[in-house]
Amino acid sequence: MVEKHSDVFHVITGLSDGGAEAVLYRLCSGDVIGRHHVVSLMDRGKYGPLLEAAGVPVTCLGMPQGRITLDGLWRLWRLLRHERPQVVQTWMYHGDLIGGLVARLAGVRWVIWGIRHSTLEPGKSRRATIVIARLNALLSHCVPKKIVCCAERAREVHHALGYACDKLVVIPNGYDLGRFRPDSVARSQLRSEWGVDDETPLLGMVGRFDPQKDHETLLHALSRLKETGTRFRCVLVGRGMDEGNAQLAAWLERYGLRADVTLLGQRSDVPAVMSALDVHVLSSSAEAFPNVLAEAMACGTPCVTTDVGDARAIVGDTGWAVPPLDARQLAFSLGVALAAREDAVLWEMRCDAARNRVEQNFSLGKMIASYHDVWRING
Repeated sequence: MVEKHSDVFHVITGLSDGGAEAVLYRLCSGDVIGRHHVVSLMDRGKYGPLLEAAGVPVTCLGMPQGRITLDGLWRLWRLLRHERPQVVQTWMYHGDLIGGLVARLAGVRWVIWGIRHSTLEPGKSRRATIVIARLNALLSHCVPKKIVCCAERAREVHHALGYACDKLVVIPNGYDLGRFRPDSVARSQLRSEWGVDDETPLLGMVGRFDPQKDHETLLHALSRLKETGTRFRCVLVGRGMDEGNAQLAAWLERYGLRADVTLLGQRSDVPAVMSALDVHVLSSSAEAFPNVLAEAMACGTPCVTTDVGDARAIVGDTGWAVPPLDARQLAFSLGVALAAREDAVLWEMRCDAARNRVEQNFSLGKMIASYHDVWRING
């Protein structure tokens, strides 16, 4: 079993602003039992400095995006041979392939893979990603001891792809409920900053500009909602969600939403943003375990989401799930949510239920304990 001060090495493709990277950061910084060391195949990104500030060593191999270098492989092998960690936990397909093989060659027996995808389809996933995922399916029978999936849907997809089914385990993402919590002060400050009074329903989506986030369907749905005479404002937060995005500007013009939607770009105060919203909406066409849903719910904000990955299981009966790529259904459910908001007592109960659901099912402590169960050498 991994005891206090035992080493867990993590190998991940990069440390940019993404869901897997955020989970890795929460896991390492929140774990008071294990001692962690993070290896990025590329650079420090956003989370490298944050991990180091939390006392977690970070080594960057400097591989270019999409390329494997002999120097990088050699440095990883030497590091593992020198440190001899008890456990190597890898993250995402490239990290699983490279980290898993090099760790086994370096003599590490306890290799755990990490899977974050729940969709592998041409047009939605890059061809190279699909090829590596299929190669990993073959290697899964001999390289890793266990394979951690972040969502039940991810487990099902990879089982069907040929991954070793007896090794697949599901560990849902966990959240720092001290950071993600209802904040009435932040709510008032941000709504005042954005010019949104307490009576105006405020919708929002936190997510980078990416085809899988399907912002066009969201804007189409908002235009349909506006046509019903429903009053609302909407804020969009994330990398690329700013006035310099020509595609977003064209969509806002097409759907007549210039006065209704505010583009806020990437922000570091996501918990405050979630507290300011009345409803968080997710329009993605593909996800595994959408972090933003649990983050919003932890802040007491109900969600309307597309039924992708484990989204429906996350929101339960505290929110609404609709088919992806369906602006009509999304608009209808947004209307239902805003109508429910009119009953202040029942709405407060719904907000409390959303927070409680995250506390019971998706706490950071529960996630860390689940990883320790998987890391048990003799387990």
